[in-house]
Amino acid sequence: MSDFEVTNIGALNEWRSHFGGFTDQTQREGRRVVDHALDMQYIGVTANALTPGEQAGYWHAHSEIEELYVFLDGEGEMALDDEIVPVTAGSAVRVGQGVRRTWRCTPESPTTLKWMCIRAGGGELDKIPTDAKRDTESPMPW
Repeated sequence: MSDFEVTNIGALNEWRSHFGGFTDQTQREGRRVVDHALDMQYIGVTANALTPGEQAGYWHAHSEIEELYVFLDGEGEMALDDEIVPVTAGSAVRVGQGVRRTWRCTPESPTTLKWMCIRAGGGELDKIPTDAKRDTESPMPW
């Protein structure tokens, strides 16, 4: 048996209907914790959606975890310590340990702000994975 799993987090236009969180106290509309559906070992992922004018409503910082926010639709802002950074579809924001963060969908956004947050920690990753073994001999399956 191969070591992989597949789930469907829905199309972008369905993300607002998600309801989830890490605990009962942190559940909200527009969040799906993908690592609750898959047996993740080293990374975590959430799929998120905020409507125009909606905000996270809290700050947070991690002591060990690094996060990568990949924005897919809408217009918003991230507050990172003392700076405010605009984000739109295509923005990717890496946030390191100890950096306080919060975010919002701007009131003027033409669409819901949608993004994925990818969390990882525990050890540094090499710039180029060195554990991969390239196979150029096997035929492609399609």
